[in-house]
Amino acid sequence: MCKSKRVNGAGENFGLVKRALLADAAGRFEFMFTGTYTAIVTPFKNGGLDEAALERLIRLQIRGGVDGVVPVGTTGESPTVDYEEHVQIIKLSVKFAARRIKVLAGTGANSTKEAIYLTQRAEEAGADGSLQVAPYYNKPSQEGLFQHFREIARATKLPLMLYSIPGRCGVEIGVETTRRLAAECKNVVGMKEAGGSCDRVSQLRAALGPKFTILSGDDSLTLPFLAVGAQGVISVASNVIPRGVSRMVGSFRSGNAAAAMRLHAKFYPLFKDLFIETNPVPVKAALAMMGLIEEEYRLPLAPMAAANRARLKATLKACGILK
Repeated sequence: MCKSKRVNGAGENFGLVKRALLADAAGRFEFMFTGTYTAIVTPFKNGGLDEAALERLIRLQIRGGVDGVVPVGTTGESPTVDYEEHVQIIKLSVKFAARRIKVLAGTGANSTKEAIYLTQRAEEAGADGSLQVAPYYNKPSQEGLFQHFREIARATKLPLMLYSIPGRCGVEIGVETTRRLAAECKNVVGMKEAGGSCDRVSQLRAALGPKFTILSGDDSLTLPFLAVGAQGVISVASNVIPRGVSRMVGSFRSGNAAAAMRLHAKFYPLFKDLFIETNPVPVKAALAMMGLIEEEYRLPLAPMAAANRARLKATLKACGILK
């Protein structure tokens, strides 16, 4: 889906057809992933994937009015699932979503080859798109990031959402790098922005125009990000309160900022306490308290400290989630 130099000897008609296809792809992908997307947890049971719990969670998301789910992202514990599990979680998410909501599969990696493999398997599984996190640990240059994402875009027809989270990856996907990718690869359609800066959202919007999708990567910053040009959120909190988050985003986008602000104020303590320890530990603890999943993690993630667990439980009660 990336532009490439015309092969010697190719006719002008080929160039016209290719430009038409790219334009059509760009048009089809516009605003494809706006609204509320849940970074869905991966429920485990006795060391393996709990398929029944995953189906239950996705059905709750559908009833809660979200626009889609993001399986096998950070919240889905992607670093601790193997290749087969990773692909299976995407397949099951597509099956359980049943085209009622979108599936934006987490298929990024710090190896370009691995990211391509996972993205192609997600495409085969029927995912609607792919979330591509910045390569972590190896800290590539901006040119390395450009080439990494360009190779992935060339290897799939899926629309790609980039994911910049420098606090975890050690590198930010630069605004100019993002602009280059969006210009050359028509299936690079948006950014999950988790750098914590409204100014960065403004920079992305100014550089990329209104058709490039920007989603908040932090629940507590969703409303401020919407105010400066973001079009939705990939949310952790919507695992617990799908209707609350989708209503907050929908209210703002429909022009009812006051209603959005009331929901933000109501759930702000939860937005913060779901990150009192490393994500996804608190959100899985919350879902377990609600009786929706087993509270099971994979090392090196460990259960919450007792004091933090008590604080989270109190917040869930104050927000009306637990009795």
